[in-house]
Amino acid sequence: MAVPLTQVIGQQTAPISAASTARPAADAPYRNVRLPVDARVADLLARMTLEEKVAQIITLWDSKAEVQDIDTRWNPVKASAKFPAGLGQLARPSDRSGPSSPRTNKLRSIQESVDYVNAVQTWATKQTRLGIPVLFHEEALHGLAARDATSFPQSIAMASTWDPDLIRDVNSVIAREVRARGVPYVLSPVVDVARDPRWGRIEETFGEDPYLVSEMGVAAVEGLQGRGPVGPLAPSKVFATLKHMTGHGQPESGTNVGPAPIAERTLREDFFPPFEAVVKRTGIEAVMASYNEIDGVPSHVNKWLLGDVLRGEWGFTGAVVSDYYAIDDLVKLHKIAPDLADAARQALAAGVDSDLPNGAAYKTLVESVRAGKVKEADIDAAVTRMLRIKFLAGLFENPFARFKDTTVTNNADAIALARRTAEKSLVLLKNNSALPLALPAAGAAKPVIAVIGPNAAVARLGGYYGIPPKTVSPLDGIKALVGDKATIVYNEGVKITENDDWWADEVKLADPAVNRQRIAAAVEAARGADHILLFLGDTEQTSREGWADTHLGDRSDIDIVGEQEELLDALKALGKPVVVVLVNGRPPSYPGVIAKADAILETWYGGEQQGHAIADALFGRVNPGGKLPVTVARNVGQLPFFYNHKPTARRGYLFDDKAPLFPFGYGLSYTKFTISAPSLSATSIAAGQPVTVTVNVANSGQRSGDEVVQVYVRDSVSSVTRPVKELKGFRRVTLKPGETKKVAITLPPEAFQMWNVAMKRVIEPGEFEIMVGANSSEVQSVKLVVTP
Repeated sequence: MAVPLTQVIGQQTAPISAASTARPAADAPYRNVRLPVDARVADLLARMTLEEKVAQIITLWDSKAEVQDIDTRWNPVKASAKFPAGLGQLARPSDRSGPSSPRTNKLRSIQESVDYVNAVQTWATKQTRLGIPVLFHEEALHGLAARDATSFPQSIAMASTWDPDLIRDVNSVIAREVRARGVPYVLSPVVDVARDPRWGRIEETFGEDPYLVSEMGVAAVEGLQGRGPVGPLAPSKVFATLKHMTGHGQPESGTNVGPAPIAERTLREDFFPPFEAVVKRTGIEAVMASYNEIDGVPSHVNKWLLGDVLRGEWGFTGAVVSDYYAIDDLVKLHKIAPDLADAARQALAAGVDSDLPNGAAYKTLVESVRAGKVKEADIDAAVTRMLRIKFLAGLFENPFARFKDTTVTNNADAIALARRTAEKSLVLLKNNSALPLALPAAGAAKPVIAVIGPNAAVARLGGYYGIPPKTVSPLDGIKALVGDKATIVYNEGVKITENDDWWADEVKLADPAVNRQRIAAAVEAARGADHILLFLGDTEQTSREGWADTHLGDRSDIDIVGEQEELLDALKALGKPVVVVLVNGRPPSYPGVIAKADAILETWYGGEQQGHAIADALFGRVNPGGKLPVTVARNVGQLPFFYNHKPTARRGYLFDDKAPLFPFGYGLSYTKFTISAPSLSATSIAAGQPVTVTVNVANSGQRSGDEVVQVYVRDSVSSVTRPVKELKGFRRVTLKPGETKKVAITLPPEAFQMWNVAMKRVIEPGEFEIMVGANSSEVQSVKLVVTP
């Protein structure tokens, strides 16, 4: 039974007896909105039976059918029979029956989602003893993964904008669209630092650099939750979940869920910073543990990781939630628990507060407490954190969705923002004067433009996708822009995979023999063209989350898949300029394609408006200004490959080039920028002081465009080895033709910190090199002396 607590009631205190089975009075203190949240939580916790407590830390997803009617509507009678003590969370109310493809299992409409949420909350608040509302969560990585929500570019594309303000705006729209459906909590953003392109989830990340990921992660959380410390959730905001802590982005052999054999120093220097930045700079209320193990200890039972570091060093007070089935995996995969009951005991003791997505392990906790194997105090701690989210979300006062205005979701502003984000994410990788294309003046002959390739006539959205009301493929965008000023000829060229559904388990490459017949047809279609636009890359199946042995998604090869390069070769043989447009989620490690194309535009998975953005860039209405958030390797032999390596790395190879295909931060433009040598506000500072780096950026070309000024730091001599350079500041600026702007970026004291041999964070006095440039490879430098 619960330990008696004292409840604050106004200026008085009153004892609360151990929990009973009586229904509390309508004016029970936990229902009093004027009381502090912690007091309300304490009052409610003291009234709860053990079964009611455990119910608050489990989730429903897989077995929705057991509490629904045949038409998938919520059935309160079935719900009460299955969950007599209530229910803590329900996953993805937008889907009808748990894990399945939205293409084959039709998602709920907005109104159906609202009705479903309200039916669940009516049951929870009216037909359970304590009336505790259910916490709903959805996936919202690059838009609500539901029907009729706005689909924004995938995370790696958003990182390519190098524009935190834009990412904040995107996530504000995502929050508004999620909350309109009565859902106050999402499982995003991903702030894993990704350092292996074989890993299929790299598309879900903001790239390889801890500073860039930190800035994008903070912006995303502020967009979802609002700025400032945690407090009552605003009506159009949702609570975010920071995931996945940690080491997830560099798994052994590049395979999802694989061990992360990463030393503590590397964790602290490269993988911890985004999590720490978000915890300390925002009001983040939830962190998700990662699937992988570190030094033999899976993250879901890692007391050092979740306790000493997250809650201790960083002061995190929110909830730690499990990744889907990760507690079950302690038995099935990691083999550190003999059964679910022991897995639950270990995870709870490590500080995991909620079991997603079906609570299979945590359902055993009632019996474990009564058997003396688990302390009820540990359950109380977990329940307290989960209840706190519900109170802060205002669910006890406003549990119901009140969706009335259909313009709240996928409205004109959201669509425009999706298009602008796609435009700013475009990265021009190569241009031998083939771009931008020009349309003829009125009365002039119409050019023939061949639009070829497996990614031309489809808007690929990437993993964790929703079903937006309308998508614009590149072919659609080109036709809309060109109108009657050119003749468009389309041919698929080749297929990549027979199916392209991210959810489907089997991945089957298209038949090479049939593809070669398609190539011949594409060549004939393009034979009379003046320009060839070739759309190559991935499908949502060729690089994705590999969540099971039967659902793989990681790669041993990072080159382009199937017969796509053969298609390029055949088209090049026509002697016409070929512009390659890449549509993919992985870094484009395609050396053959890069060498042969006349121009290359990286578009990633650009969201629902990608077609318009791509067309505008191809025809010069938009000047690409994005920069790579990853280093692009030439081949798997270079992996792992990242710019902020140690001095002894990258010595070279026999018979191969040690340089990357493209460096971190790289991206061209249709205009020409010049960045001056950097100057400092002081050439010598005391440890603990900031310094401002200033450069002049000039646009000497004929078009307006964007440049990203990037500031890197290197500790010249240090007590432990330091990277050759580390990004510590950046700013994206827009300049008109002939314009010059002064850009000043202040480096705070933290920019010069390091972890010394005693694993203490310090600033070691000495000389630092401050480097500024348009990418990590082409920089100019100045010396800074830091004194004691």
